[in-house]
Amino acid sequence: MPAYTHGHHETVLSSHQWRTVENSAAYLIEHLRPGLSVLDVGCGPGTITAGLAERVAPGRVVAADSAETVLAEARKSTAASSNVEFAVADVHALDFPDGTFDIVHAHQVLQHVADPVQALREMRRVARPGGVVAARDADFGTMIWYPEPPAMDAWLPVYYKVARGNGGEPDAGRRLVSWARAAGFTDVAATASAWCYATPEEREWWSESWGGRLINSSVADHAVSGGHATREELQRIYEGWKEWSAAEDGWYSVTHGEILCRA
Repeated sequence: MPAYTHGHHETVLSSHQWRTVENSAAYLIEHLRPGLSVLDVGCGPGTITAGLAERVAPGRVVAADSAETVLAEARKSTAASSNVEFAVADVHALDFPDGTFDIVHAHQVLQHVADPVQALREMRRVARPGGVVAARDADFGTMIWYPEPPAMDAWLPVYYKVARGNGGEPDAGRRLVSWARAAGFTDVAATASAWCYATPEEREWWSESWGGRLINSSVADHAVSGGHATREELQRIYEGWKEWSAAEDGWYSVTHGEILCRA
């Protein structure tokens, strides 16, 4: 599978560590109940995993990620949960028997993988018959903000080139249903929800997370090595983010696609 485009710089992890079941997997909550087993694919620093573990305890939860380093963060986030295990895993070839889990969950994963249809096939395989496969992904084409500093104009075009050049699909949210059907699911419920950042604190944090990763994270390295932008151009985009953040009427939203599939 391709290397994770964003890497694990603090600018990236700060965004991931903000995520909870409530703000990132609300569509799944009604399906969580004590005693169920869950595989959290691409768990990252484990803040969503912790919420899943709390809701299904004493059921087994496996937090899986392709990077051993980020699993160390997941162990910290889930330290209060005695029902969580950890595994290094490739979603294209999960090392679990067929029908192992009641729920298989992936948040912001399918946009980054080389073959999202194969990933969903594997998620389906390791779900028990009648179990739930759940996925939620952002759709970068739905990102909107106000005001619109000219220096920010280049950021989405650059990111599209970086992500697609690394084997991903930034507009994953709108494709989840088609990917699920291609993976063999016939019972697919689709919804959408959004994140919105508008307070001064949210704008400052979000601008440092996204603007900051354009100069500090693997996104910047891929942009430069791929010939998509120079360091100077990335610095200007970052400055545009900071201009947006400083605006008293600043507002930002991104829509996510969500699917609940019956295995």
